[in-house]
Amino acid sequence: MKRTKIVATIGPSTGTKEKLKKLIKTGMNVARINFSHGDHNSNGKLINYIKELREELELPIGIIADLQGPRIRTVVEEEIEVKKKETIFVSDVSVDEKLLKIEGKLFKLDWPKIISDIKVGNYILVEDGLIKMKVVSKEKKYLKAEVISGGVLKNHKGVNIPDIKLERGAFTKKDEEDLKFALSQDVDYIALSFVSNAKEIMNVKKKIEKIVKNKLKLPQIIAKIERKEAIKNIAEIIEASDAVMVARGDLGIEMDENRVVIYQKEIIAKCLRSAVPVIVATQMLNSMIENPLPTRAEVSDVSNAVIDHADAVMLSGETANGKYPVQAVKAMSDIISNTERSPFDDLEHGFLGDKKKSTSAAVANSAHELLKDTRAKAIVVASVSGFTAQMISRHRPECPIFVMTNNEKTHNQLSLVWGVQSFVLPDCETIDELIDISIKILKTKKKVNLKDKLVIVMGRPHVTKEHMSLVKVEEVD
Repeated sequence: MKRTKIVATIGPSTGTKEKLKKLIKTGMNVARINFSHGDHNSNGKLINYIKELREELELPIGIIADLQGPRIRTVVEEEIEVKKKETIFVSDVSVDEKLLKIEGKLFKLDWPKIISDIKVGNYILVEDGLIKMKVVSKEKKYLKAEVISGGVLKNHKGVNIPDIKLERGAFTKKDEEDLKFALSQDVDYIALSFVSNAKEIMNVKKKIEKIVKNKLKLPQIIAKIERKEAIKNIAEIIEASDAVMVARGDLGIEMDENRVVIYQKEIIAKCLRSAVPVIVATQMLNSMIENPLPTRAEVSDVSNAVIDHADAVMLSGETANGKYPVQAVKAMSDIISNTERSPFDDLEHGFLGDKKKSTSAAVANSAHELLKDTRAKAIVVASVSGFTAQMISRHRPECPIFVMTNNEKTHNQLSLVWGVQSFVLPDCETIDELIDISIKILKTKKKVNLKDKLVIVMGRPHVTKEHMSLVKVEEVD
Protein backbone atom coordinates (compact mmCIF):
# COMPACT_ATOMS: atom_id res chain seq x y z
CA MET A 1 0.00 0.00 0.00
CA LYS A 2 1.32 3.45 -0.95
CA ARG A 3 2.21 5.75 1.93
CA THR A 4 2.30 9.12 0.16
CA LYS A 5 -1.30 10.32 -0.09
CA ILE A 6 -3.17 11.59 -3.17
CA VAL A 7 -5.33 14.72 -3.14
CA ALA A 8 -7.67 14.95 -6.16
CA THR A 9 -9.63 18.05 -7.16
CA ILE A 10 -13.28 17.29 -7.91
CA GLY A 11 -15.00 19.00 -10.83
CA PRO A 12 -17.14 18.38 -13.92
CA SER A 13 -15.10 15.31 -14.94
CA THR A 14 -15.58 13.63 -11.56
CA GLY A 15 -18.81 15.10 -10.22
CA THR A 16 -20.83 11.88 -10.07
CA LYS A 17 -20.92 9.33 -7.28
CA GLU A 18 -19.80 6.59 -9.68
CA LYS A 19 -16.71 8.56 -10.81
CA LEU A 20 -15.84 9.50 -7.22
CA LYS A 21 -16.05 5.84 -6.20
CA LYS A 22 -13.60 4.93 -8.96
CA LEU A 23 -11.19 7.66 -7.81
CA ILE A 24 -11.28 6.36 -4.22
CA LYS A 25 -10.75 2.75 -5.28
CA THR A 26 -7.88 3.80 -7.54
CA GLY A 27 -6.01 5.67 -4.79
CA MET A 28 -7.54 9.06 -3.94
CA ASN A 29 -7.22 9.77 -0.20
CA VAL A 30 -8.45 13.36 -0.02
CA ALA A 31 -11.03 15.20 -2.15
CA ARG A 32 -10.48 18.90 -2.85
CA ILE A 33 -13.50 21.09 -3.58
CA ASN A 34 -12.34 24.30 -5.27
CA PHE A 35 -14.67 27.12 -4.19
CA SER A 36 -13.42 29.29 -7.06
CA HIS A 37 -15.84 27.21 -9.15
CA GLY A 38 -19.40 26.01 -8.71
CA ASP A 39 -21.89 27.28 -6.13
CA HIS A 40 -22.98 26.14 -2.69
CA ASN A 41 -25.61 23.85 -4.16
CA SER A 42 -23.24 22.02 -6.55
CA ASN A 43 -20.34 21.91 -4.08
CA GLY A 44 -22.65 20.69 -1.32
CA LYS A 45 -23.77 17.85 -3.56
CA LEU A 46 -20.13 16.77 -4.09
CA ILE A 47 -19.45 16.87 -0.35
CA ASN A 48 -22.49 14.67 0.34
CA TYR A 49 -21.39 12.13 -2.31
CA ILE A 50 -17.97 11.83 -0.67
CA LYS A 51 -19.50 11.39 2.81
CA GLU A 52 -21.82 8.68 1.51
CA LEU A 53 -18.93 6.86 -0.18
CA ARG A 54 -16.61 6.89 2.81
CA GLU A 55 -19.35 5.25 4.87
CA GLU A 56 -20.18 2.78 2.12
CA LEU A 57 -16.51 1.84 1.53
CA GLU A 58 -15.55 2.15 5.24
CA LEU A 59 -12.58 4.32 4.34
CA PRO A 60 -11.41 7.68 5.69
CA ILE A 61 -11.58 10.26 2.89
CA GLY A 62 -10.71 13.84 3.83
CA ILE A 63 -12.62 16.76 2.33
CA ILE A 64 -10.84 20.06 1.60
CA ALA A 65 -12.86 23.24 1.08
CA ASP A 66 -10.39 25.40 -0.87
CA LEU A 67 -11.36 29.08 -0.52
CA GLN A 68 -10.72 31.36 -3.49
CA GLY A 69 -8.93 34.14 -1.63
CA PRO A 70 -8.16 37.52 -3.22
CA ARG A 71 -8.12 36.30 -6.81
CA ILE A 72 -7.73 39.41 -8.98
CA ARG A 73 -9.01 39.43 -12.58
CA THR A 74 -9.00 41.81 -15.53
CA VAL A 75 -12.06 43.79 -16.61
CA VAL A 76 -12.09 44.90 -20.28
CA GLU A 77 -15.07 45.56 -22.55
CA GLU A 78 -13.09 44.68 -25.68
CA GLU A 79 -9.77 42.88 -26.06
CA ILE A 80 -6.76 45.24 -25.95
CA GLU A 81 -3.49 44.53 -27.74
CA VAL A 82 -0.47 45.87 -25.86
CA LYS A 83 3.12 45.99 -27.13
CA LYS A 84 6.50 46.11 -25.43
CA LYS A 85 7.45 49.60 -24.07
CA GLU A 86 3.90 50.83 -24.64
CA THR A 87 2.14 52.83 -21.89
CA ILE A 88 -1.14 51.53 -20.45
CA PHE A 89 -3.39 52.84 -17.69
CA VAL A 90 -4.78 50.64 -14.91
CA SER A 91 -7.76 51.36 -12.66
CA ASP A 92 -10.25 49.27 -10.68
CA VAL A 93 -14.01 48.66 -10.68
CA SER A 94 -14.66 51.20 -7.91
CA VAL A 95 -13.68 54.02 -10.31
CA ASP A 96 -16.02 55.56 -12.90
CA GLU A 97 -14.05 55.40 -16.16
CA LYS A 98 -15.74 58.59 -17.49
CA LEU A 99 -14.25 60.67 -14.65
CA LEU A 100 -10.66 59.64 -15.34
CA LYS A 101 -10.15 61.78 -18.45
CA ILE A 102 -7.43 59.46 -19.70
CA GLU A 103 -6.23 59.38 -23.29
CA GLY A 104 -4.83 55.96 -24.04
CA LYS A 105 -5.42 52.30 -23.41
CA LEU A 106 -7.05 51.40 -20.08
CA PHE A 107 -8.07 48.20 -18.30
CA LYS A 108 -9.51 47.63 -14.85
CA LEU A 109 -8.99 45.16 -12.01
CA ASP A 110 -12.09 43.58 -10.46
CA TRP A 111 -10.91 44.20 -6.86
CA PRO A 112 -12.52 47.47 -5.59
CA LYS A 113 -10.01 50.11 -4.40
CA ILE A 114 -7.01 47.84 -5.03
CA ILE A 115 -5.24 50.75 -6.73
CA SER A 116 -4.51 52.17 -3.27
CA ASP A 117 -2.56 48.99 -2.39
CA ILE A 118 -0.38 49.01 -5.53
CA LYS A 119 2.87 51.00 -5.49
CA VAL A 120 5.20 52.45 -8.10
CA GLY A 121 7.69 49.74 -9.04
CA ASN A 122 5.21 46.87 -8.60
CA TYR A 123 4.85 44.46 -11.50
CA ILE A 124 1.40 43.49 -12.80
CA LEU A 125 1.31 40.05 -14.41
CA VAL A 126 -1.69 38.95 -16.46
CA GLU A 127 -2.73 35.45 -17.60
CA ASP A 128 -0.02 33.44 -15.81
CA GLY A 129 2.57 36.14 -16.50
CA LEU A 130 2.24 36.05 -20.30
CA ILE A 131 1.67 39.83 -20.19
CA LYS A 132 3.94 41.77 -17.85
CA MET A 133 3.95 45.46 -16.99
CA LYS A 134 5.64 47.72 -14.46
CA VAL A 135 3.93 50.57 -12.59
CA VAL A 136 5.85 53.78 -13.35
CA SER A 137 3.57 56.39 -11.76
CA LYS A 138 0.47 56.57 -9.59
CA GLU A 139 -2.49 58.90 -9.28
CA LYS A 140 -5.37 58.68 -6.81
CA LYS A 141 -7.65 56.68 -9.12
CA TYR A 142 -5.35 55.10 -11.67
CA LEU A 143 -1.85 53.81 -12.38
CA LYS A 144 0.41 54.34 -15.34
CA ALA A 145 2.36 51.25 -16.40
CA GLU A 146 5.00 50.36 -18.98
CA VAL A 147 4.53 47.08 -20.85
CA ILE A 148 7.52 44.74 -20.40
CA SER A 149 6.10 41.85 -22.44
CA GLY A 150 3.04 42.35 -24.60
CA GLY A 151 0.06 40.38 -25.79
CA VAL A 152 -3.73 40.62 -25.94
CA LEU A 153 -5.50 41.68 -22.74
CA LYS A 154 -8.75 39.73 -22.40
CA ASN A 155 -11.61 39.97 -19.94
CA HIS A 156 -11.66 37.96 -16.67
CA LYS A 157 -8.05 36.80 -16.86
CA GLY A 158 -6.04 36.12 -13.69
CA VAL A 159 -3.74 38.85 -12.37
CA ASN A 160 -0.72 38.48 -10.07
CA ILE A 161 0.96 41.44 -8.37
CA PRO A 162 4.13 40.26 -6.58
CA ASP A 163 5.09 42.19 -3.42
CA ILE A 164 1.65 43.77 -3.03
CA LYS A 165 0.39 44.05 0.55
CA LEU A 166 -3.40 43.94 0.54
CA GLU A 167 -4.60 46.14 3.39
CA ARG A 168 -7.74 44.00 3.71
CA GLY A 169 -5.75 40.77 3.93
CA ALA A 170 -6.25 37.47 2.12
CA PHE A 171 -9.82 36.85 3.29
CA THR A 172 -12.61 38.23 1.09
CA LYS A 173 -16.38 38.63 1.47
CA LYS A 174 -16.85 35.62 -0.81
CA ASP A 175 -14.47 33.62 1.41
CA GLU A 176 -16.57 34.60 4.45
CA GLU A 177 -19.73 33.18 2.88
CA ASP A 178 -17.94 30.09 1.55
CA LEU A 179 -16.37 29.45 4.96
CA LYS A 180 -19.75 29.52 6.72
CA PHE A 181 -21.15 27.10 4.15
CA ALA A 182 -18.13 24.77 4.36
CA LEU A 183 -18.42 24.66 8.16
CA SER A 184 -22.13 23.84 7.88
CA GLN A 185 -21.06 20.87 5.73
CA ASP A 186 -18.57 19.67 8.38
CA VAL A 187 -15.58 19.54 6.02
CA ASP A 188 -12.23 18.29 7.31
CA TYR A 189 -9.89 21.01 6.02
CA ILE A 190 -10.15 24.68 5.04
CA ALA A 191 -7.48 25.74 2.51
CA LEU A 192 -6.57 29.45 2.57
CA SER A 193 -5.38 30.97 -0.70
CA PHE A 194 -2.69 33.66 -1.06
CA VAL A 195 -1.80 33.85 2.62
CA SER A 196 1.08 36.19 3.48
CA ASN A 197 1.63 35.71 7.21
CA ALA A 198 0.57 33.87 10.36
CA LYS A 199 -1.82 36.62 11.44
CA GLU A 200 -4.10 35.94 8.47
CA ILE A 201 -4.28 32.27 9.44
CA MET A 202 -4.98 33.01 13.10
CA ASN A 203 -7.77 35.43 12.15
CA VAL A 204 -9.54 32.68 10.17
CA LYS A 205 -9.04 30.20 13.03
CA LYS A 206 -10.80 32.65 15.34
CA LYS A 207 -13.71 32.95 12.88
CA ILE A 208 -14.00 29.16 12.79
CA GLU A 209 -13.87 28.77 16.57
CA LYS A 210 -16.78 31.20 16.93
CA ILE A 211 -18.91 28.90 14.80
CA VAL A 212 -17.57 25.43 15.72
CA LYS A 213 -17.68 25.20 19.52
CA ASN A 214 -16.56 21.57 19.86
CA LYS A 215 -12.74 21.51 19.61
CA LEU A 216 -12.80 17.88 18.48
CA LYS A 217 -14.88 18.87 15.45
CA LEU A 218 -12.66 21.73 14.23
CA PRO A 219 -11.47 21.57 10.61
CA GLN A 220 -7.74 21.87 10.03
CA ILE A 221 -6.26 24.89 8.24
CA ILE A 222 -4.12 24.38 5.12
CA ALA A 223 -1.98 27.39 4.19
CA LYS A 224 -1.39 27.62 0.45
CA ILE A 225 2.07 28.97 -0.31
CA GLU A 226 1.74 30.96 -3.54
CA ARG A 227 3.00 34.47 -2.75
CA LYS A 228 6.46 35.98 -2.39
CA GLU A 229 5.38 37.36 0.98
CA ALA A 230 4.57 33.82 2.16
CA ILE A 231 8.10 32.63 1.36
CA LYS A 232 9.52 35.44 3.51
CA ASN A 233 7.24 34.44 6.41
CA ILE A 234 7.31 30.67 5.88
CA ALA A 235 8.48 29.77 9.42
CA GLU A 236 5.62 31.60 11.14
CA ILE A 237 3.09 30.29 8.58
CA ILE A 238 4.14 26.67 9.22
CA GLU A 239 3.91 27.27 12.96
CA ALA A 240 0.35 28.67 12.67
CA SER A 241 -0.97 26.09 10.17
CA ASP A 242 -2.23 22.53 10.52
CA ALA A 243 -0.94 21.69 7.03
CA VAL A 244 0.79 23.46 4.13
CA MET A 245 0.32 23.31 0.37
CA VAL A 246 3.15 24.24 -2.01
CA ALA A 247 0.97 25.80 -4.75
CA ARG A 248 3.59 25.95 -7.46
CA GLY A 249 1.44 27.60 -10.15
CA ASP A 250 1.00 31.07 -8.67
CA LEU A 251 4.30 30.79 -6.80
CA GLY A 252 6.07 30.34 -10.15
CA ILE A 253 4.35 33.46 -11.48
CA GLU A 254 5.10 35.64 -8.45
CA MET A 255 8.74 34.56 -8.18
CA ASP A 256 11.59 33.35 -10.35
CA GLU A 257 10.25 30.03 -11.67
CA ASN A 258 13.75 28.55 -11.52
CA ARG A 259 13.58 28.87 -7.72
CA VAL A 260 10.24 27.09 -7.26
CA VAL A 261 11.72 23.58 -7.02
CA ILE A 262 14.20 24.84 -4.41
CA TYR A 263 11.39 26.41 -2.37
CA GLN A 264 9.44 23.17 -2.68
CA LYS A 265 12.29 21.17 -1.18
CA GLU A 266 12.95 23.73 1.56
CA ILE A 267 9.28 23.95 2.58
CA ILE A 268 8.87 20.16 2.67
CA ALA A 269 11.97 19.85 4.89
CA LYS A 270 10.75 22.58 7.26
CA CYS A 271 7.27 21.01 7.49
CA LEU A 272 8.71 17.55 8.13
CA ARG A 273 10.87 18.83 10.98
CA SER A 274 7.82 20.61 12.45
CA ALA A 275 5.49 17.59 12.05
CA VAL A 276 3.17 19.61 9.77
CA PRO A 277 1.74 17.68 6.78
CA VAL A 278 2.71 19.14 3.40
CA ILE A 279 1.10 18.82 -0.05
CA VAL A 280 2.89 19.42 -3.38
CA ALA A 281 0.43 20.80 -5.95
CA THR A 282 -0.05 22.13 -9.49
CA GLN A 283 0.63 20.61 -12.91
CA MET A 284 1.97 17.34 -11.55
CA LEU A 285 0.43 15.31 -14.39
CA ASN A 286 -0.82 18.27 -16.42
CA SER A 287 -0.59 16.57 -19.83
CA MET A 288 -3.15 14.00 -18.63
CA ILE A 289 -5.86 16.67 -18.93
CA GLU A 290 -5.74 15.76 -22.63
CA ASN A 291 -3.68 12.54 -22.83
CA PRO A 292 -4.12 9.06 -21.28
CA LEU A 293 -0.45 8.81 -20.23
CA PRO A 294 1.87 11.21 -18.37
CA THR A 295 5.12 12.53 -19.81
CA ARG A 296 8.43 11.22 -18.46
CA ALA A 297 9.11 14.66 -16.96
CA GLU A 298 5.80 14.50 -15.04
CA VAL A 299 6.63 11.03 -13.74
CA SER A 300 9.94 12.43 -12.48
CA ASP A 301 8.16 15.38 -10.88
CA VAL A 302 5.82 13.17 -8.83
CA SER A 303 8.64 10.79 -7.97
CA ASN A 304 10.83 13.64 -6.72
CA ALA A 305 8.05 14.94 -4.47
CA VAL A 306 7.91 11.47 -2.91
CA ILE A 307 11.70 11.41 -2.54
CA ASP A 308 11.50 14.86 -0.90
CA HIS A 309 9.14 13.26 1.72
CA ALA A 310 5.93 15.16 0.90
CA ASP A 311 2.90 13.84 2.76
CA ALA A 312 0.72 14.18 -0.32
CA VAL A 313 0.74 15.08 -4.00
CA MET A 314 -2.19 16.78 -5.68
CA LEU A 315 -4.08 16.60 -8.96
CA SER A 316 -5.93 19.73 -10.12
CA GLY A 317 -7.25 20.04 -13.68
CA GLU A 318 -6.31 16.41 -14.32
CA THR A 319 -9.25 15.21 -12.20
CA ALA A 320 -11.44 18.34 -12.16
CA ASN A 321 -11.98 18.75 -15.89
CA GLY A 322 -9.54 16.40 -17.62
CA LYS A 323 -10.43 13.65 -20.05
CA TYR A 324 -8.73 10.88 -18.03
CA PRO A 325 -9.33 11.53 -14.28
CA VAL A 326 -9.27 7.89 -13.12
CA GLN A 327 -6.19 7.13 -15.22
CA ALA A 328 -4.47 10.17 -13.69
CA VAL A 329 -5.04 8.88 -10.14
CA LYS A 330 -3.90 5.41 -11.22
CA ALA A 331 -0.74 6.81 -12.84
CA MET A 332 0.06 8.87 -9.75
CA SER A 333 -0.55 5.91 -7.45
CA ASP A 334 1.76 3.70 -9.54
CA ILE A 335 4.53 6.33 -9.55
CA ILE A 336 4.28 6.69 -5.77
CA SER A 337 4.36 2.93 -5.16
CA ASN A 338 7.36 2.39 -7.44
CA THR A 339 9.29 5.25 -5.86
CA GLU A 340 8.53 4.07 -2.32
CA ARG A 341 9.90 0.62 -3.15
CA SER A 342 13.25 2.24 -3.95
CA PRO A 343 15.81 3.27 -1.31
CA PHE A 344 15.72 6.90 -2.49
CA ASP A 345 12.71 7.92 -0.40
CA ASP A 346 14.33 6.72 2.84
CA LEU A 347 14.84 9.46 5.43
CA GLU A 348 18.52 9.85 6.14
CA HIS A 349 19.66 9.51 9.73
CA GLY A 350 19.72 12.80 11.63
CA PHE A 351 17.55 14.65 9.07
CA LEU A 352 14.95 15.72 11.66
CA GLY A 353 17.55 17.28 13.95
CA ASP A 354 16.54 18.52 17.41
CA LYS A 355 14.03 21.23 16.44
CA LYS A 356 11.04 19.45 17.93
CA LYS A 357 12.19 19.37 21.56
CA SER A 358 9.29 17.98 23.56
CA THR A 359 8.22 14.90 25.49
CA SER A 360 6.09 13.84 22.53
CA ALA A 361 9.07 14.08 20.17
CA ALA A 362 11.24 12.05 22.55
CA VAL A 363 8.59 9.32 22.87
CA ALA A 364 8.05 9.20 19.11
CA ASN A 365 11.80 8.91 18.58
CA SER A 366 11.98 6.06 21.13
CA ALA A 367 9.13 4.25 19.38
CA HIS A 368 10.91 4.53 16.04
CA GLU A 369 14.18 3.20 17.47
CA LEU A 370 12.30 0.35 19.16
CA LEU A 371 10.67 -0.48 15.84
CA LYS A 372 14.06 -0.87 14.16
CA ASP A 373 15.62 -2.81 17.03
CA THR A 374 12.78 -5.35 17.33
CA ARG A 375 12.00 -5.57 13.58
CA ALA A 376 8.34 -5.10 14.42
CA LYS A 377 5.78 -5.33 11.59
CA ALA A 378 3.89 -2.11 12.44
CA ILE A 379 3.40 0.78 14.85
CA VAL A 380 0.00 1.03 16.55
CA VAL A 381 -0.83 4.51 17.83
CA ALA A 382 -3.78 5.74 19.88
CA SER A 383 -4.51 9.38 19.09
CA VAL A 384 -7.51 11.61 19.82
CA SER A 385 -6.41 14.68 17.82
CA GLY A 386 -3.96 13.02 15.41
CA PHE A 387 -0.93 14.83 16.83
CA THR A 388 0.76 11.64 18.06
CA ALA A 389 0.28 10.07 14.63
CA GLN A 390 1.98 13.06 12.97
CA MET A 391 4.91 12.84 15.39
CA ILE A 392 5.40 9.18 14.46
CA SER A 393 4.83 9.79 10.73
CA ARG A 394 7.57 12.45 10.52
CA HIS A 395 10.13 9.69 11.09
CA ARG A 396 8.91 8.05 7.85
CA PRO A 397 9.14 4.50 9.24
CA GLU A 398 9.42 1.60 6.81
CA CYS A 399 6.42 -0.23 8.32
CA PRO A 400 2.69 0.64 8.43
CA ILE A 401 1.41 3.19 10.98
CA PHE A 402 -1.99 2.06 12.31
CA VAL A 403 -3.79 4.81 14.19
CA MET A 404 -6.71 4.16 16.54
CA THR A 405 -8.98 7.08 17.36
CA ASN A 406 -12.42 7.59 18.90
CA ASN A 407 -12.86 10.82 16.90
CA GLU A 408 -14.43 10.55 13.43
CA LYS A 409 -13.03 13.96 12.46
CA THR A 410 -9.47 12.85 13.27
CA HIS A 411 -10.09 9.61 11.36
CA ASN A 412 -10.75 11.57 8.15
CA GLN A 413 -8.11 14.26 8.73
CA LEU A 414 -5.40 11.62 9.04
CA SER A 415 -6.09 10.69 5.40
CA LEU A 416 -3.61 13.48 4.55
CA VAL A 417 -0.78 12.23 6.79
CA TRP A 418 2.00 10.14 5.25
CA GLY A 419 1.91 6.40 5.95
CA VAL A 420 -1.10 6.50 8.29
CA GLN A 421 -4.01 4.06 8.14
CA SER A 422 -6.62 5.09 10.68
CA PHE A 423 -9.47 3.21 12.37
CA VAL A 424 -12.30 4.31 14.64
CA LEU A 425 -12.64 2.43 17.92
CA PRO A 426 -15.05 2.84 20.86
CA ASP A 427 -14.13 4.65 24.06
CA CYS A 428 -11.96 2.56 26.39
CA GLU A 429 -11.63 2.77 30.16
CA THR A 430 -8.09 1.39 30.48
CA ILE A 431 -4.92 1.16 28.41
CA ASP A 432 -5.13 -2.66 28.43
CA GLU A 433 -8.62 -2.49 26.95
CA LEU A 434 -7.39 0.02 24.37
CA ILE A 435 -4.58 -2.32 23.28
CA ASP A 436 -6.83 -5.40 23.16
CA ILE A 437 -9.51 -3.71 21.05
CA SER A 438 -6.92 -2.15 18.74
CA ILE A 439 -5.29 -5.50 18.00
CA LYS A 440 -8.69 -7.15 17.56
CA ILE A 441 -9.66 -4.52 14.95
CA LEU A 442 -6.38 -5.01 13.09
CA LYS A 443 -6.82 -8.79 13.07
CA THR A 444 -10.39 -8.45 11.78
CA LYS A 445 -9.20 -6.09 9.03
CA LYS A 446 -6.40 -8.59 8.22
CA LYS A 447 -3.75 -5.96 8.81
CA VAL A 448 -1.71 -8.13 11.23
CA ASN A 449 -1.03 -11.85 11.64
CA LEU A 450 -0.37 -14.17 14.58
CA LYS A 451 3.07 -13.73 16.13
CA ASP A 452 3.58 -10.31 14.49
CA LYS A 453 5.46 -7.90 16.73
CA LEU A 454 3.86 -4.49 17.12
CA VAL A 455 5.26 -1.32 18.68
CA ILE A 456 2.44 0.18 20.74
CA VAL A 457 2.28 3.93 21.47
CA MET A 458 -0.60 4.75 23.81
CA GLY A 459 -1.79 7.55 26.04
CA ARG A 460 -4.48 7.99 28.64
CA PRO A 461 -7.96 7.19 27.30
CA HIS A 462 -10.54 10.02 27.19
CA VAL A 463 -7.87 12.75 27.27
CA THR A 464 -8.18 15.26 24.43
CA LYS A 465 -4.61 16.60 24.59
CA GLU A 466 -1.90 14.16 23.61
CA HIS A 467 -0.17 12.45 26.53
CA MET A 468 1.99 9.62 25.20
CA SER A 469 2.64 7.72 28.37
CA LEU A 470 3.33 4.19 27.15
CA VAL A 471 5.59 2.62 24.53
CA LYS A 472 5.86 -1.16 24.43
CA VAL A 473 6.24 -4.16 22.14
CA GLU A 474 3.28 -6.50 21.88
CA GLU A 475 3.03 -9.83 20.04
CA VAL A 476 -0.22 -10.69 18.24
CA ASP A 477 -1.83 -13.82 19.71
